[in-house]
Amino acid sequence: MNVTITPKKLAGAITPPPSKSQAHRLIIAAALSDGFCHLSNVSLSEDIQATLRCMRTLDADASADGTVIRGADLVDGHEDPAPTVMDCGESGSTLRFLIPVALALKGKGSFTGHGRLMERPQEPYFELFREKGITWSREGSVLTVEGHLTPGIYAIRGDVSSQFITGLLYALPLLDGDSEIHLTTELESRGYVDMTLDALERFGVEVEYDGARTFRVKGNQIYRHQDLTIEGDWSNAAFWFAAAGMGCELDIQGLNPLSCQGDMRIAAHYAALCGEELVREAGETPAAREGRRTVELDMSQCPDLVPPVAALAALTPGCDTHLVNAARLRIKESDRLATVTEVLNALGAQVEEYPDSLIIHGRASLAGGVTVSGHNDHRIAMMAAIAAIRCEAPVTITGAECVKKSYPNFWEEYARLGGAIRREEEAV
Repeated sequence: MNVTITPKKLAGAITPPPSKSQAHRLIIAAALSDGFCHLSNVSLSEDIQATLRCMRTLDADASADGTVIRGADLVDGHEDPAPTVMDCGESGSTLRFLIPVALALKGKGSFTGHGRLMERPQEPYFELFREKGITWSREGSVLTVEGHLTPGIYAIRGDVSSQFITGLLYALPLLDGDSEIHLTTELESRGYVDMTLDALERFGVEVEYDGARTFRVKGNQIYRHQDLTIEGDWSNAAFWFAAAGMGCELDIQGLNPLSCQGDMRIAAHYAALCGEELVREAGETPAAREGRRTVELDMSQCPDLVPPVAALAALTPGCDTHLVNAARLRIKESDRLATVTEVLNALGAQVEEYPDSLIIHGRASLAGGVTVSGHNDHRIAMMAAIAAIRCEAPVTITGAECVKKSYPNFWEEYARLGGAIRREEEAV
């Protein structure tokens, strides 16, 4: 689907969708629990559908809308047959969370995916598996792992993806002895691990974390069934924060100010960019150019915020924004350092790409008048839509249906807020 946007400010109240990151974690914990769990405020994005589908493959029962989940029968994997191939869609969380869980439950598992998913690195697990005697193989797009997790020490990098740590944190409590996770590097995206620890605690699973590099996990634990509500998603709310920073009068509602979500950092990044009086409506005057300021934002703990923050930075006149420590964006749904640069520059921004950072020279408006690709990346398509608000000519985004991965009704909400969009199916 292609979407053409005629630049226009947005206005009104907006409630972001439920947190995809929290939903993954609560669904998996519910599916491992000792009874029925009722989850409220579940949004069936493509990623969440993938997790529900895979948990059904692992013997949990889940209603079609993901609101009622009965925990799986946790039997000895030596006796229980392995599940059929688990289709993770394009969800990195689903794949990386469930590899250790399948080994703990069944002693093996086969996984497939789409888009770039099966190309994304799994080496931190493979390094562990070599040590633990677990085998893996890849045939086409299917990854198969076989062997049993055993209690003990798990040494793993903390700077590739926090998803590997989360996967182990879900699996190790199911083992018949105590274990420890030792991080061999500093932990990045700690907010996501905090969300995992919070989800485990809600289901009665105890993990001792020293706040640095060691997690201690008791074995023989039981996930206790719970009824819970998924909170609003700060990651997707960030796009509306970016729009607000561009002068749109938006009332962003339904967010938990005490959330564990690491992407709450959007509030601080928004303040850093928009906290001063800047020239927005009249254009970037010579005085503004002479008095340019520089803002450096560390994205190591919130890489998913780079697309919305980059859009806002591109349209913050008089400001040169450095987004640093963002190398992990190269292994997302797209190479996001490259695609953020490509799309924003096509719209008329001035973005410089470096191996692990971006430098963005803000201006009052962008030229627009072009067609850009969504790169099959939900956050890139939404970034382009927000940047289009301050373009001088219409913008067409191809492959715009990719927003379904995390925000299925994004285009409907964009139009409800006054966005002038025209949708048309792409020619086959």
